[in-house]
Amino acid sequence: MLRTCRVPRLENQGLSGHGCSGLTPSIRNHTMLRTRFAPSPTGHLHVGGARTALFCWALARREQGRFLLRIEDTDRKRSSAEAGLGFCDDLEWLGVDWDEGPEHGGNGGGDTGPYWQSQRLEIYSAQFDRLIESGLAYPAFETAEELQAKRAEARAAKIAYKYDRAALELDPETVSAWIDEGRPHVIRFKVPAGPIVIHDEVLGEVVVPDGELEDFIIRKADGYPTYHFAVVVDDALMDVTHVVRGQEHLNNTAKHLVLQSALGYEHPTYAHLSLIFNPDGSKMSKRDKDKALRTAVRERGIDSPPPGVDGVPVVPEDVWGRWLESKDRQLDLSHATALAKVLDVDLPEIDVEDFRRAGYLPGVVVNYLALLGWSPGDDREQFDADFLRRNFSLDRVLKSPAKFDRAKLLAFNLDAIQALQSDEFHRMLRDFCASDHPEFLERMDDTQFERFAVANHERSKTLLDPLVSGRFFIEPCSSLRWSPTKPVRKALLNGAPCGFDLLEEILPALESADWTAESLEDLIGSFAEQRADGKVGKIAQPIRIAVSGGTISPPIFDTLMILGRDRSLKRIRHCLDARADLQAEVSA
Repeated sequence: MLRTCRVPRLENQGLSGHGCSGLTPSIRNHTMLRTRFAPSPTGHLHVGGARTALFCWALARREQGRFLLRIEDTDRKRSSAEAGLGFCDDLEWLGVDWDEGPEHGGNGGGDTGPYWQSQRLEIYSAQFDRLIESGLAYPAFETAEELQAKRAEARAAKIAYKYDRAALELDPETVSAWIDEGRPHVIRFKVPAGPIVIHDEVLGEVVVPDGELEDFIIRKADGYPTYHFAVVVDDALMDVTHVVRGQEHLNNTAKHLVLQSALGYEHPTYAHLSLIFNPDGSKMSKRDKDKALRTAVRERGIDSPPPGVDGVPVVPEDVWGRWLESKDRQLDLSHATALAKVLDVDLPEIDVEDFRRAGYLPGVVVNYLALLGWSPGDDREQFDADFLRRNFSLDRVLKSPAKFDRAKLLAFNLDAIQALQSDEFHRMLRDFCASDHPEFLERMDDTQFERFAVANHERSKTLLDPLVSGRFFIEPCSSLRWSPTKPVRKALLNGAPCGFDLLEEILPALESADWTAESLEDLIGSFAEQRADGKVGKIAQPIRIAVSGGTISPPIFDTLMILGRDRSLKRIRHCLDARADLQAEVSA
């Protein structure tokens, strides 16, 4: 069962009073547990956010409660509807369904919406008015330059800056006149005196000392609410009982508690999850991709955007310039991906979309994310979503930071793929191609693709693996090139007879062969007995290199069957035609 979390509340609550002479606990008394995931749509869904959503979902499912999705899009400059819908796609891919929220697929709806904050402005406006009329919030007219000057003075005096409440010194007539004339202003919340104690389900008691909070802004000059105000109002009006979120939000909780008390709202139960780190100890961040690109550009001395295959810069000049000028600016995904491809930089997987595109199975990602800060209570490491929803509890959430080990995740994925039935892998690979690599389905018929899937099942760690190593199956013969690497030289040029000689000899037999796996196996096996000391690899590897351009492919008989007679023979002839060029390149 859930432990009831006691969260402090101001003694004189609501709009009838605003004192803070003492703190008394309050317990939210709801019969149904309600959790929410409330991302800001300013990019893609980071794995940290996905873990938060997963834990909120699992908690609600375990307790037969409700899980809400709310899109916090009040940052008008950075938010986009496209990103919000992308979050919905990512959650659906993970199998995280929501009971209330944006309608998407079969999810969403509910009677506490709208679930996009930008559609709730009238709701916030009414709550602003309540605070202002009760003297618990006030307009402030300082410009950004004036505030910067005050911060500079504080730095020079070596004291921490806090807003000095200068706006409260203005007489009411001046305030009214300035508002009437349209002078830009924000609304600040008047923070009460006294320490604030947060009782967190994961971290225990956290004390925010008296005087640490300044009068923070709750409405921006453009009329939009700040994050702090909107989240407090929405959690209350949506009857959220449990707020589970990342530890980076812990410092916000004191602000939310005093706002809740001022507005007369009940306090939800809080649980703050540990941060996620990379194996090297650095914080796993959305900026890791940007760091990888900046490092490559700096180390290689690149000062202008490199051209793509069409000669056009992969990043527009103006975008490139702004990116280099500001470390805080990041390239959008399309430009970052294009730049990484040209520079041959592997971007770290950070977002759910990255892992989906890399061919990880959603169940594996769910399994691994659940282990980042939660323990099943035994030595079990691999489990499915149903196990999580039946066993998740906040008392097994860990305080210590979690490390994201991509090698371990890959091992989990390998195990999961190996455990699939052949028809399951075939279906998953087909679905993956349909969404991300349709060219494989366009250039292979159903029989070829099924053979391709079967041949690659036991060799694949991810769904992407066979598409990378098997790209040669769908490329034209003219695109094949044979680089004089050591394995290629060994297979084609070394020995007597060499691989090229063996290809010349076996080609007529292949041209007249019955093109079935059994007949090809018999033919190549017999040829190896006669011309390669019975070693099938001595002829199989030259054939593999000839038809694929490299040394890696599925078993040679499967490879020839997938390619088919005509394409296989054409490629062998093409390779033989390249013999002189390859020998010349080696001799040069």
